[in-house]
Amino acid sequence: IVQLVGDIVNSVNPNTIFANNEMSLDNIEIYGFDYDYTLAFYSRRLHTLIFNIARDILIQEHRYPEGLQEYEYTPDFVIRGLHYDVQKALLMKIDAFHYIQLGTVYRGLHPVPDKEVIAMYDGSHVPLENMSDFYGKSSHGHTMKQYMDIFSLPEMNLLCCVNDYFMKHNIDYEPVHLYKDVKAAIGDVHVKGILYRAVEADIENYISYGEQTHAVLKKLYEDGKKMFLITNSPFDFVDRGMNYIVGTEWRELFDIVIVQADKPGFFNDRRKPFRRVTDKGVLHWDRIHKLEKGNIYKQGNLYEFLRLTGWRGSKVLYFGDHIYSDLADLTLKHGWRTGAIIPELRKEVKIMNTKEYVHLMTWLQGLTGLIEHMQVHRDPASQAVVQEWIKEREAMRSQTKNIFNAQFGSLFRTYHNPTYFSRRLSRFADIYMASLSCLLNYDFQHTFFPRRTPLQHESPFWPEQTSAGAMNMPFVVGHINFENC
Repeated sequence: IVQLVGDIVNSVNPNTIFANNEMSLDNIEIYGFDYDYTLAFYSRRLHTLIFNIARDILIQEHRYPEGLQEYEYTPDFVIRGLHYDVQKALLMKIDAFHYIQLGTVYRGLHPVPDKEVIAMYDGSHVPLENMSDFYGKSSHGHTMKQYMDIFSLPEMNLLCCVNDYFMKHNIDYEPVHLYKDVKAAIGDVHVKGILYRAVEADIENYISYGEQTHAVLKKLYEDGKKMFLITNSPFDFVDRGMNYIVGTEWRELFDIVIVQADKPGFFNDRRKPFRRVTDKGVLHWDRIHKLEKGNIYKQGNLYEFLRLTGWRGSKVLYFGDHIYSDLADLTLKHGWRTGAIIPELRKEVKIMNTKEYVHLMTWLQGLTGLIEHMQVHRDPASQAVVQEWIKEREAMRSQTKNIFNAQFGSLFRTYHNPTYFSRRLSRFADIYMASLSCLLNYDFQHTFFPRRTPLQHESPFWPEQTSAGAMNMPFVVGHINFENC
């Protein structure tokens, strides 16, 4: 049966736009964008660059040991959405119910045994008051920091490497100081402009998929849509990148361009006014009464943006890669529609389409069902069989996790539960996709419908469902086509 299902299962198109909330593009008049990892996609070389520069800053400016030079960036060691316990110096994956996924807790570069984790946390649950704050930060008594930004991958790598070095050399250290020093070093890479200068000097090696972004912007412009850009990056950096991606005429596509916006503060702090800045970086002192096409604006705040543009509510769709900094406030406070860019999605969908994964999941689901129904039989023979099935199920769960990432598994799942990241994604993003290029597969009258998945008490009455828009072909068993049943 497992082999049969593996042969006939439909594959999911990695270029699908997935919906958490029903949304029609026909109602969208204005499109907004973040820049980094939304309009501009970067190669892995950028993460290696950030890691190397921050590591050297630790050594040269924070007097960390020279031996850290032996560590290099490992691209597939961590995933986005992980939590870091600042006081215990542990990196881990937590699910939507605040439970730690055992087997994904790392001290340095090595896993922490499950028994040790359970002893440290008095189980595997992390209380709400210890979790990261609304924006994923470790502040106001919160001991956990959640890494939601793609740029945070090098930071997590560096934290693990420094922890590993100190433990390997039996160096006594304060985890809180280490966390703050690594955070400061990573911040310097951005704040001091080191990263921006490096990318601008060798842009061809760092920016990817530029032609696809250009095609999306051109399609929106030709259809008469309004477009704006709100980014935390400086103008010189954005200009250099957009010249490479779109061409020197890129500013003609956008009605409003805002740089160094300081998100998420941009969405909440009413005090910062907009300031006009020239192409050469010269700041103007005049009061801004109108946001005009062709001008570049710095800082500002969303409330002033709304007042000056009148762009309110569900006619605005904003795209960004950071679930908190880009999307949360817009959907919760201002009613904008939101689109999350999740580059990791394409890889995960391709893995889900493999026969190995389909085989594992089919048997895992079947085995779980067998355990659920057989557990009521309390005779020794039945219980012995159930225990063997439980052992097999645990082994298969670990195997399924490792298909995505050997250390931390899928970005979206902690075994059967959604991850903490996944739950936030479903709350703050109306739609999500691997890249903006996915928009090229839809016209501007398209309505995105979320699949009405059953609640637990409804499931016995529902057939299993898969998004029709995500399918490459109808579901076929033998000569029977179930597409129209």
